[in-house]
Amino acid sequence: MNRGAASAALSLPPASGGRSEGDPPGRRRWAAIGDPLPLESGVRLPGVRLAYETWGRRAADGSNAVLVLHALTGDSHAAGPAGPGHPTPGWWDALVGPGRALDTDRWFVVAPNVLGGCQGSTGPSSPGPDRAPWGSRFPYLTVRDQVAAEAALADVLGIGRWAAVVGGSMGGMRALEWAVSRPERTGSLLVLAAPAAASAEQIAWGSVQIGAIRCDPGWRGGDYHGAPPGGGPHRGLGQARRIAHITYRSEPELGSRFGGEPQPGEVPGRGGRYRVESYLDHHARKLVRRFDAGSYVVLTEAMNGHDVGRARGGSARALRRARMPALVVGVDSDRLYPLSQQEELAALLPGADALRIVNSPYGHDGFLIETEQVGSLIQELLPPSSPPSPVSPVLCEELP
Repeated sequence: MNRGAASAALSLPPASGGRSEGDPPGRRRWAAIGDPLPLESGVRLPGVRLAYETWGRRAADGSNAVLVLHALTGDSHAAGPAGPGHPTPGWWDALVGPGRALDTDRWFVVAPNVLGGCQGSTGPSSPGPDRAPWGSRFPYLTVRDQVAAEAALADVLGIGRWAAVVGGSMGGMRALEWAVSRPERTGSLLVLAAPAAASAEQIAWGSVQIGAIRCDPGWRGGDYHGAPPGGGPHRGLGQARRIAHITYRSEPELGSRFGGEPQPGEVPGRGGRYRVESYLDHHARKLVRRFDAGSYVVLTEAMNGHDVGRARGGSARALRRARMPALVVGVDSDRLYPLSQQEELAALLPGADALRIVNSPYGHDGFLIETEQVGSLIQELLPPSSPPSPVSPVLCEELP
């Protein structure tokens, strides 16, 4: 290949932006999960492992452990800089560390990459039993399946009960499922920008994103992982990201930032873009280089199926199980998961009181951006107290 052709190939997006075997591990560790893992569908998933990161030191009795759960395109890297093995900085870096809301001088913070994800945990882009990528063979997952895998991780880490389970958006769905399905293991709960069940509109938004990916010829039925650069479903994944990002931000914010202005140097009537289009293109380009389309489909399907009341007599009855101290938080400008859903959730959770509101112009993404307000809520849930009990090393199986 000549230099020009090599340069062109490097500029093309990879077939999958997910982590590949042999990539730098970064801060990740891996835990092997019970084999095989029984799923809600009846399928038994073999060879499951979860990537995770930790901060702080675990108390001898595990009583200072806090579980932090990421959103759809997040991963285990909740804190720390970008670098080898970590394409982006920690998504809650301002909240995790010494002296921060999740003070790692006191708390042992654990953040796993969700089952079905693409940054080290078992998912469509990871090797299956035959060492080839799972691809189209990867099974349908539910939020309950993901929490079952996380509970197995807690067993590996020797944590019988979390001091708190904290999550936003998809992470909030999993946090809520922890509280309902394993209340004895959930010491306290913080749910941000997440509902008790996905609504028809939320399912609709997710479905059109899945459709955009599956309509891409590069999807190849889900078996694209061996395709050359540019040969995967990057166009469909990029379009899914554009759709999603509109729902993540508020109309007033987009209006104030971009209005109807053209991108500098471009003329929309002559093939150019508006500034807001350029903004969406930017986020699409970033995602296709760090995420896997198959994971995006699997995780979005799990979010669409989220319903804590399914086969439990409805949400109100199911949520009565969750009697631990709880904070339910909404973002006032969130149009994807509106405040009405969090108001209902706060009213139904026995351990919650009034809904807490994050004031932000940024829409749904406010739970990631407004770290000062979120930090205050974490400190309300986990107030400063005496130092934790003596620490002991975490014993677990680590895989390369």
